Amino acid sequence: MFDRLDSLPPDAIMALMQQCKADDRPNKVDLGVGVYKDAAGTVPIMRAVKTAEEIIFGEEKTKTYIGTTGRAGFRETMLELVLGADHPVLGSGRIASSQAAGGSGALRIGAQLVYAASPNATVWVSTPTWANHIPLIGSTGLKLESYPYYNRDTLGVDFDDMLAHLDANAKRGDIVLLHGCCHNPTGADLSHAEWDRLVPFMNERGLVPFIDLAYLGLGRGIDDDGYGLRLVVRDCAESLFTVSASKNFGLYKERVGLLAVICNNADEAAVIQSRLGAIQRTLISMPPDHGAQIVERILGNGDLKRMWMDELTEMRERINGLRRLLSEALDVQGGEAIARAVVAQNGMFSMLPVTKDQAIRLREEHAIYMTNSGRINIAGANASNIPGVADALLSVLS
Repeated sequence: MFDRLDSLPPDAIMALMQQCKADDRPNKVDLGVGVYKDAAGTVPIMRAVKTAEEIIFGEEKTKTYIGTTGRAGFRETMLELVLGADHPVLGSGRIASSQAAGGSGALRIGAQLVYAASPNATVWVSTPTWANHIPLIGSTGLKLESYPYYNRDTLGVDFDDMLAHLDANAKRGDIVLLHGCCHNPTGADLSHAEWDRLVPFMNERGLVPFIDLAYLGLGRGIDDDGYGLRLVVRDCAESLFTVSASKNFGLYKERVGLLAVICNNADEAAVIQSRLGAIQRTLISMPPDHGAQIVERILGNGDLKRMWMDELTEMRERINGLRRLLSEALDVQGGEAIARAVVAQNGMFSMLPVTKDQAIRLREEHAIYMTNSGRINIAGANASNIPGVADALLSVLS
């Protein structure tokens, strides 16, 4: 049976990571893999996480299952964090939610729910989008199409083209996948004014927002980063959103995510809640618990939450500081447009106007690793190597 199968190429990001790891040049810079790194180049464990774990290990009395939709306390505290404590939908009874195996698991459950409800709906994704969006969502049987988003000439969002394309091609009941903040892979986000235009546009055309919020707090702050999502949830009768705790809590390997579905009314939400549990049962049965315990403990404890918020601020300020340094280093003749874009974008990622051949040159000639699309993870750099990164970029772009 298995001799009929051919091997598949490795994931491009994982292959790039292994190539960088094997490079023995001391000046190498890994801007490829999408994890937050500190100034020493390590992926740190947050102090609030360590403290929460110590409490959990001291108090935990069982390792039994937690149920198909996960911990109720985790879901409640995450919803309050994402939406804000005074958001009108929180007490409405209109939210169905499920803990998931990371943001990826949440996306998969959400896509499966959409397919069950409307198998002929098309899911519209940005050009470009996170590469795994397409197999995660498409594996359910849903049709995917793309809308224009990032302009590689202006290095910004083509918002008017986005609206025009959706207006001309999307049908009522279609799903529009949106990045809540810190767009992956470009770092180019919708402005508040653009969110203000987008929400009534979608309502008028009967389009359903599906928001992926993977980097809350790593752009401009929790309230600013959550602006678009909070507006959608307030003003759209139906929507879905996913949240990841991988980046802002540093819980990459614990696989902690949340799916929330905003329904027309409380009765509908009860039906959807049962559906979410049934879908998870068919995929992984029960979600992992340890990471969700950590998040719930942090968000439910005033001292731990303040500690976490302070650490998140440190991470965000480091990322934005690196953006400023790179922008300043690139702000010379020929690099002005890139310099402006880098400092205007949000989160860990930027997409530079680098071709595949130029990305290969950067790896081979300068030991600087980025994806062939030109996406960089700026958190992979540090203050000492930014000047060299900028010089190398300018040399291959000239």
